[in-house]
Parts: sequence; structure tokens; C-alpha cells
Amino acid sequence: MKGRTDDVRDRGCLVGIIFFILGLGTLLPWNFYMTASLYFQYRLNNSNTELFNSTGNGTGPVRKEYYFNNWMTLLSQLPLLLFTLLNSFLYQRISEAVRIAGSLIFILLLFVITAVLVKVPMDCDTFFSVSMAIIWFINSFGAVLQGSSFGLVGLLPQKYSSIFMSGQGLAGTFAAIAMLISTASEVDFESAALGYFITPCVGTLVTLFSYLLLRRLEFAQFYLNRSSKYEEGTTDKLLNDGSVVEIGKLNGHASQSATDREAKLSDEADKMNPSPEGTKQVKRGQNKASVLEVFKKIWVMAFCVTFVFTVTLSVFPAVTVDVKTSYPGRWERFFISVCCFLIFNISDWFGRTITTCIRWPRKESCLFLVLVVARVVFIPLLMLCNVQDRYYLPVFFPHDASFAVIMVFFSVSSGYFVCLSMSYAPQKPHTYIHT
Repeated sequence: MKGRTDDVRDRGCLVGIIFFILGLGTLLPWNFYMTASLYFQYRLNNSNTELFNSTGNGTGPVRKEYYFNNWMTLLSQLPLLLFTLLNSFLYQRISEAVRIAGSLIFILLLFVITAVLVKVPMDCDTFFSVSMAIIWFINSFGAVLQGSSFGLVGLLPQKYSSIFMSGQGLAGTFAAIAMLISTASEVDFESAALGYFITPCVGTLVTLFSYLLLRRLEFAQFYLNRSSKYEEGTTDKLLNDGSVVEIGKLNGHASQSATDREAKLSDEADKMNPSPEGTKQVKRGQNKASVLEVFKKIWVMAFCVTFVFTVTLSVFPAVTVDVKTSYPGRWERFFISVCCFLIFNISDWFGRTITTCIRWPRKESCLFLVLVVARVVFIPLLMLCNVQDRYYLPVFFPHDASFAVIMVFFSVSSGYFVCLSMSYAPQKPHTYIHT
């Protein structure tokens, strides 16, 4: 078995590239809708000014305030939370291939609908309702896709988790660059918006084909099949004992070679013939027990991921998108796209990527939790930038450079700690099961 592991290699880093693309595809829905705030504001304000090509000074009268950015953030993150929890139970009933491929197909269809709606005239209220519905459903499928993809990449060596997270970080950069090209283009507003929303359609399609290719690669098959066999063997052992296997017993299995372990588990499975009803009851009890045991192992990392995203999403993009430049003119067209979205996403991607080389603090260190909680300081810092309109707080950081520097540290720390937490978390239940 050891020789087999040495023989199987990720030739041409193809599996790594596919997981990078898969990571990028999981966050295309959130990033492309978030970055397109100018497009949605134009449609909702029913203005004749083309925001993709204007100087940003004449947006016309606003008939009704829809608070698009606030609703978009809520209706993106709420289904992300609900369907991520739901995915914890779906994996027992729906295969990983159906969850990932199915989610990508529905996300592609919703992106196509969004692109088509660019050319469909609607009144503001109808457009807002349709857009919110699309945002809800596309992020629901995105949550299932993301959770299933994390489960898939967790079966491979740890570096692939970092590669996957790095791809997620690039999704925002991809969306920000697409927005900059649309803003700088000389075409009419509808054509610029149509080109912008066709881009994630192509990206999602490439992600789908990449995933279908993944299971045909020998390197991926080796790890995925090995994990499947070991899970079956462990389940058989649990059923035979009638209780959860003690860690000390599992350690005994780990000390054997992989071939001996699989043979022993296979022999034990052949010896037993539990009744179907008894097997179902034991399996249900084990599923509940396994979820609780896994949560006990990863709750600190789960808290870290949740807290990092809570701090990040409390101000980005709802607050940061309202920061105004101190240099009005042509630069005003690009200020939000560059200083808010592009800087955030490039820095976030950098923070995720450096975890392939640097992993500090270690997962056992209390400093890790302290640094994650300390990120809350970015909330008042960003609120004290030149956010308009404001009524109570003064502006302490009026300069564009100040806002950009704060955004760099804010986003690098976000990407770094999210990636570390997501990389550390699978190691804990993995250790519980396999050691």
C-alpha cells in the first residue's frame, strides 16, 4: 500500500488546478452579485444615467430607497447558514456527485436568468423582488456546493484545502476585474452589464466540467476510494461492537499497515449478519453520535470561521461601499471598484494563499483565538473612514490611502484566518477517526 501511495502522483498538478477552479466557482454567486451594486442601483433608481460609463455625479432622483446592499447581504448569508446546516444531513442521503454537480447546474441557470433580465424592462419593485429571489436561491445552492466541496477536498492531503481556499479568494478578484472592465468600456450600459453577467456563466460552466473531470483522474480516485473503503470498514466495526469504537482501539488499527487493516475489517464484516432493522437503528444512532463527536472536536475552529465572517460581513460591503473618495472626477468612477472590491479581494486571496507556506499560530494555541477576536477593531476603523452620508461619528480617515491601507489589513487577516480555520478543522475529526 505504501508503494501504491508513492506511485500515485498529481501529474501536472491537475488535481490541484481543478480544486482551485472548484474553489473559485463556489464563491462566484456571492461575489458577482455583491460587486454589481452599481448595476442594481441603476435599475432600482430607474435613472437615465449610465453608471457603468458615467462620472458618477448624476444618478437622477431616487424615487424609493431599497437598501439593496443590506438586503443582498442578508439574503445571501441567511441561506448560506441554513443550507450549510442542512448539508450536514443531506450528505447522508444525497450523494456528493449529485450535490456538487446539481448545485453547479442550478447556479448556472440562475446566472443565465440574471443575464437575460438585463435586457428585460421591469418596474423597480418587480425587479427588486426578482433579484432578491435569485440571490436567495443562488446562494442556497452555493451553500450546498461549498459545504460539499469542503467535504470532498478534506479527503485529500491538507495542501489541497489551502489551494481550494485560494481559489475562493480569487473569485472576488475575478468579479472585481470584470466590473472594472465593464466600467471602463465605451459600450452602452446594457451591453456592459450583459457582458459582466455572462462572465460567471462561463466560469460556472468551466467549474462543472472541471469537477466531472476530477473523478476520472487516478490521483483523485486513489484518495476518494481509499476514504470510502475505510469509512465502510469503520462502520462495520462499529456495528459489530454495538457501540462507538474507542480511540485506543482505533489507534490499534492505525498501527497496522493499510492492507492488513482493510483485510481485517473485511473479515469482520463477513462474520456478522445483523438484522436489517437493527442495522438501521444502529446506523441512525451512530450518525447522530458522529455529528456530535465531530462538533465537539471542531467547535473552536467553527467559532473562529463564524466570527471572522461576522466581522467581515458586518462592514463589507454594506459600509465600505458607501465610502467616498476625496478626489472627485474621473477617479470617482473607479474608486469603489478598486479600493473597496479589488483591494479587498486581492488581499483576501493573498491571505488565503500564504497559508500554504505559513501556518501561525498553531491550532492548539490560544493566540489563534485571540487574534481572530481582535479583528473586531476593524469595524470602528472602517466606520471612521469617509463613509457618506453620516450624522454622528466624525471622519478620522478622510484620505483614500487611509481607507486602502485599512482595507488591506482587514482583508488579508480575513482570508488568512478563514483559510487556517477551515484547514485546521478537518484535521481534528480526521484525527479522531483515523488515529
